[in-house]
Parts: sequence; structure tokens; C-alpha cells
Amino acid sequence: MSIFPNFLRSVLLTGLLSFVAPLLLIGAGLTGCSLIGLVPALQGIGHSGEHLILQFLATFGSGCPLQGFLVIGLTFGLVGALFDTYAAYQHSRWG
Repeated sequence: MSIFPNFLRSVLLTGLLSFVAPLLLIGAGLTGCSLIGLVPALQGIGHSGEHLILQFLATFGSGCPLQGFLVIGLTFGLVGALFDTYAAYQHSRWG
């Protein structure tokens, strides 16, 4: 039996989780800033945080925060898949 299906499943799962993790983190940051913005005394801090996060995303997305969101996710997914491939290679080489 070939180990290729297990390897492919591992790389795809690692890539997917590496794609989703930074998106969840950025989404949690935006959600937290939105919730802070609902408190009247902290409204300026919340809106400022949202603006900074969207400006950061726009930097990576050529002016569009959504594109920046996807670029960061795809980059992390690719790096995670490459790392899993390297780890599998090292495991097969030494194990």
C-alpha cells in the first residue's frame, strides 16, 4: 500500500488549517474591536482598532482589505503545506 494518499491528506489538511488560522485571528481582532466600539466610553478605541486592521489588510491587498485577507491566508496555507512536506521528507529520510 502506498503512503501517497496519507501524505496528500496530511498536506491538504495542514494547508487548510494554516489557511484558516490567521483568518480566524484577524476576524477575532476585528470582532473584538467592533465589540469594544459598542461601549460608549471606548468607542474611539474600537473604531481606531478596526481602521488600523483594515488599513493593514489593505496594504497586502493592493488597497482592498478583502484581497489582503485572502493573500495572508493563502500565504500561511502555502507555508504550512511546505513545512508539512519538509517534515514528511525528513521523517522518511531518518525514520
